[in-house]
Amino acid sequence: MNIEQARFNMVEQQVRTWDVLDPNVLTLLSEIPRERFVPAGRESLAFADLELPIGHGEVMLAPKLQARIAQEVALRAGDRVLEVGTGTGYLTALLARLSSHVTSVEIHDDLARGARDRLESLGLANVQVVTADAARGWASPTPFDAIVITGSLPVLPQAFRQALAVGGRLFAIIGEAPVMSAVLVTRDAPDAWVDTPLFETLVAPLRNAEQPARFVF
Repeated sequence: MNIEQARFNMVEQQVRTWDVLDPNVLTLLSEIPRERFVPAGRESLAFADLELPIGHGEVMLAPKLQARIAQEVALRAGDRVLEVGTGTGYLTALLARLSSHVTSVEIHDDLARGARDRLESLGLANVQVVTADAARGWASPTPFDAIVITGSLPVLPQAFRQALAVGGRLFAIIGEAPVMSAVLVTRDAPDAWVDTPLFETLVAPLRNAEQPARFVF
């Protein structure tokens, strides 16, 4: 397989056609070696338009979705980012290259260790990968400029909204199969958030996610 041709095709045929046009994101897709972030033996599928199983029932999201997420949160050089669900660390690498610091939380220790090793091998020193459960929020002494949640949520816990700095952006996929919507939440003021629907998709739920109240007869 010609890796560079496959990488080029991924960007031009999958990512651009999914409305990812930010030049910084497109450049990073060409620079960061996605093939080093897929499970061993799956390198030939690194650039395919599909999710890849990574263990524990989890998946590595398709390239176009990871690229779209990186574009939607519109990161700036000084931003502090929280990522919930590290997976293999590829999206983490994109976020790290676009921001000042990324705290990435992964519930599975082996996935966290693997991601940490890959990120360190690329010299990304502005990432902290933590093994923990952040499905219902993550305590931090200072708010985050951006939050990315990589698994779907039936409802978005208020703790995530509160963890955003004013002006901060949060990407989440909210709903339950077969109806889920990607949403960008922006904190406009200390007590004001704006939810903007982006597109419909289906993503596996985040483990231990908060459940909506159910009506009981």
